Parts: sequence; C-alpha cells; structure tokens
Amino acid sequence: MKRILIIDDDAGVRESFLAALTGRNYDLEAVESGLAGLESASKRRPDLVFLDLKMPVMSGVEALQRLHDICPGVPVYIVTAFYGEFLKSLKDVRNRGINFDLARKPLTLSEIRAIADGALERRVDTNPPHRQ
Repeated sequence: MKRILIIDDDAGVRESFLAALTGRNYDLEAVESGLAGLESASKRRPDLVFLDLKMPVMSGVEALQRLHDICPGVPVYIVTAFYGEFLKSLKDVRNRGINFDLARKPLTLSEIRAIADGALERRVDTNPPHRQ
C-alpha cells in the first residue's frame, strides 16, 4: 500500500485531502507542520508528499529541503496559493537538484485524486520491482 503524507497547517485543507483520498487503498497521514512531517517521514518513508508552503515555524521550502535529505527522490507536490512569495526560494531549491511539482490551491477532490494517482503510477513505472 502506497503511503501519502499531507503537510499543511490548515485543518480544513488536511481534511479535504483525507476526504479525497480515503478509500483509495492509500496509507494516509496528515500533519499540521513541517516539523511533524519531517518526524513522520523519518520514521516511515512516504511514497508521495503533499506540502504547503506558507506555514508557521518552518516554511514549506525549508521542509522540502529537509525532506530531500531524509527521503531523497520522494515525489513532492507543493500545494499553495502563495507560490509567488516563494518563487526565488523555490528556484534556488530546484537549482540545488531538489525536484518538486507545484499545484495551486484550491484543488478539487478530483484534482487531488488525479495528482496522487498519477504521481504514484509514475513512481511505479520508473521503479520496477527487482528481478533475479
């Protein structure tokens, strides 16, 4: 079962993601901060992360960089309404070789499902099982 980690300080956003993805054979965890997300990812590697940018204490950009250190190669979808504020920081992160995708809030339930299904399907295609 693929594991999806949702990191967003807004409880309503977390609930929307959970509502969209529950019952789709995913192991879901939703946390309220970058620190909680890093703790979760260090205990159990996610297969996909949905990440907010504008959060108190630790921005999504910092969380993205630290997630990359903990779980290199894990697909991250930054979901935000404030990407313009973080554009320079995001370019710097990308120039360091940290990959991510951007999606603009608000997302519909079907958009959330399509992103999750597509990202995890691509991951399966690019990481075939080891054969002996």
